[in-house]
Amino acid sequence: VFSYGSGAGGLGGLTSVQTFTSSGTWTKPTGVVTVVMEVQGGGGSGSASVNYNNGAGGGYAKKLLDVSSISSSTITVGAGGAAIAANGGAGNAGGNSSWADGTNTVTGNGGNGGSGSSATSVSGGTGVGGDVNIQGGLGGEGTWGDAGSSQFGYGCGPQAQDGVGYGAGGSYGYSTYASGAGTDGIVVVWEYK
Repeated sequence: VFSYGSGAGGLGGLTSVQTFTSSGTWTKPTGVVTVVMEVQGGGGSGSASVNYNNGAGGGYAKKLLDVSSISSSTITVGAGGAAIAANGGAGNAGGNSSWADGTNTVTGNGGNGGSGSSATSVSGGTGVGGDVNIQGGLGGEGTWGDAGSSQFGYGCGPQAQDGVGYGAGGSYGYSTYASGAGTDGIVVVWEYK
């Protein structure tokens, strides 16, 4: 077991934060020995048909990691599900976000798009590989519920509203208007000496 900033020089503290709103590479700053990463998947879009349903929120994972032997990690940020044109059917799922350093993989899976074939709720994405894993909010059925929220965003209602923040679902469309889009995920890396 190790604590935040448990380097050889004694107990350290938070020294920097790297925030990824698009995919890239995390490179360890000099002296950093511990990180806490928060990985948020993208939100799903609502459907647009007579069976209108909201999109679900993306999953979230948070992990404390000793990076004394890790120099870099591939960061993937999942896109939000694109809006659906009027009468276009089922919504699009959000993309998965992840931290992958070759040994450890921490993932926030994208939320499901709204169903275009039945009046039903859809489940949020899951978090995998974290010390804390939280499923994204449910994409509610039509007018009976809002789009799914996430740890970094809010799924709005009523119809044709994009998600707000990161990883949130979009609300439903109909046969005569487009649905709302889900929002992109995010990865935040807190760095400790």
